[in-house]
Amino acid sequence: MNQLLSKITARSARIGVIGLGYVGLPLAVEFAERGFPVTGFDVDRYKIEQLQQRRNYIQDVDDAVLARQVAAGRLQGTEDFSRIRDMDCVSICVPTPLRKTKDPDLSYIIAAVQQVREYLHPGMLIVLESTTYPGTTDELILPEITSPEYRIGENMFLAFSPERVDPGNPVFKTHNTPKVIGGTTPRCAEIAHALYSQIIDQVVLVSSTRAAEMVKLLENTFRAVNIGLVNEMAVMCERLDVNVWEVIDAAATKPFGFMKFYPGPGLGGHCIPIDPHYLSWKLKTLNYNARFIELAGDINSHMPDFLVQKLGQALNQQRKCYNGSRILLLGIAYKRDVNDLRESPALDLLHLLKAQQADVCYHDPYIPGIQEHELKLKSVVLEEDIFEDTQFTEKVLLPPDPVRISLRQMDAVVVVTDHSCYESAKLIDAIGTDVVLFDARNMIKDRDLTNVYRL
Repeated sequence: MNQLLSKITARSARIGVIGLGYVGLPLAVEFAERGFPVTGFDVDRYKIEQLQQRRNYIQDVDDAVLARQVAAGRLQGTEDFSRIRDMDCVSICVPTPLRKTKDPDLSYIIAAVQQVREYLHPGMLIVLESTTYPGTTDELILPEITSPEYRIGENMFLAFSPERVDPGNPVFKTHNTPKVIGGTTPRCAEIAHALYSQIIDQVVLVSSTRAAEMVKLLENTFRAVNIGLVNEMAVMCERLDVNVWEVIDAAATKPFGFMKFYPGPGLGGHCIPIDPHYLSWKLKTLNYNARFIELAGDINSHMPDFLVQKLGQALNQQRKCYNGSRILLLGIAYKRDVNDLRESPALDLLHLLKAQQADVCYHDPYIPGIQEHELKLKSVVLEEDIFEDTQFTEKVLLPPDPVRISLRQMDAVVVVTDHSCYESAKLIDAIGTDVVLFDARNMIKDRDLTNVYRL
C-alpha cells in the first residue's frame, strides 16, 4: 500500500484506462496532462488508430492537449490487454446500456473485469467508473479479484467512482467536477482518494461502493423525474390553453424552493434516459416498485408522440396532412452543441413521422449522417443562411454529396435541438409565413407569428 501511495504521490504510477469513449478518453488525457504515464485500452481499432495518430475524436477533449501528450509519450492506446499487467491503477470506463427489456447489460463490465483478472498483480488499484446499480462493485467485481493471493484492502484495492461527464459543458470538465469515491474498504478509499486528488480539484469520499453507486443514480433520477414532471406540465398546459414556457419562467422568479426545468421532445443521452432504470431494476429484485422512476420514464418516452400529435394539428390548421408533407428536423443531437446522437428523441421522431408517410429530412451541423437505428440519412445542406456563424457551419461536419434544400420548400420545420449556431431571426426570415415552424425548445421568442407553434 505504501509503495503504491508513493508512486501516486510522485505521479509515476502507471495508469490504465479501459474504454476510450466520452468518459475514458478525457480521464486518460487528464492523467497524462498531470504527468502520469497512461495507457488506454479499447477493443475499437478506430479509437486506437486515432489516438496513435494524435487525432482527437471526443468533443470535450482539447485537440492540442491530446496531441501534445501522445507526442510526449505520456499517453498511448492499445488493443493489447495483456499490458494491464504493467499497470498500477486501472479505471474501467466502459458502456452500461440497457437491454430492450430495460434490464442492465453488464457484458462490457464483465468483459473488462475478466481482462483485468487475467493480468492482476499485487499492489494494484481497480476503480469502476461505469454507471451501474448499487451492489455491482461488491457483487460482481470483488469476487472476481479476491483470492488467498489477493487480499482486498491489503495488497489489492477496489473502489467505485461514478463518472460525471456533461458533454458540451464549457465550464465543468473532468478536473473541476467534484469526484465521488467509495472504497470496498477504508484503505481502498484512501488509495483511490490519493489517486484522483492528483487530477481533480475536489474529491468527495462516501462510506462504501454502494453509496457511491447510489449517488450517481440519485443525480440522474432527480433530473429524469423533474423533466418528467415538466413534460407532463406541458401536456396539461396544452389542455388548459396555457403557455407552459411563460409559466416556468414566472415560477423561476421565486428565489427559493424552485429549480427551473424545461420540457422537450423527449430524453436523450446515455445517462438520464437509462440510469434510473438500473435503480428500478435493482429494486424489483428486492420486491419494491420504484414508482417515480417508472412514471417519469413513461411520460418522457411518450413526448415524441405528443410532439407528433401537436405537429399534425399545426399542419391541419394549414390545410395539410402528414401524408406527403415535407418535414425538416432542425438539430437531431440529443443536446445543444454536442455531436452525440445516443438515445436522442429525434430518432423516435424520424421513425414516427416516416410511419405517418411524411417525407422527412434533417439538418444538424454536428451529425453529418445516421447509419443505424434502421435509418440511412445524411444531413441536408440549407440554401438559406440561418446561422450565427456561417464559417462554423461550413467548416464542420457536412456530409459528402449532400442534398441541398430550401427551407421554403418544406411544409414544416421542427426545431428539435436548438444548437447555438442557429439564429432564430434568420430562421424566421428564411421560412417566410407559409411554412409551419414548430418550436420544441422555445427558441423562437416572437409570440405573434401565426405560423409558429410550440410544444
